[in-house]
Amino acid sequence: MIKYTNQFLAKLEDLIAESDYILRYEKGNFKAGYCLLREQKIMIVNKFFTMEGKINALLDIIRIVPLETTKFSEKNLKLYSELAKAEVSA
Repeated sequence: MIKYTNQFLAKLEDLIAESDYILRYEKGNFKAGYCLLREQKIMIVNKFFTMEGKINALLDIIRIVPLETTKFSEKNLKLYSELAKAEVSA
């Protein structure tokens, strides 16, 4: 299911773009590789991460942050539900 490609990274970014959160790539010393500002609904991922690191950070964020799915397109809703099922089976 999870493919470490630029296309999959773009799908995750598109999914987050349709949510209430803003995704930014910035430099920083985040212990987990990312930082969440929940009150302002901003996700910050270390911009120096490899593509695999960025995908893993976004997957971690998607697992712990409940996203508002009412604005999702059909394809993003399907992706979000598949990621939720993958989390349960993992």
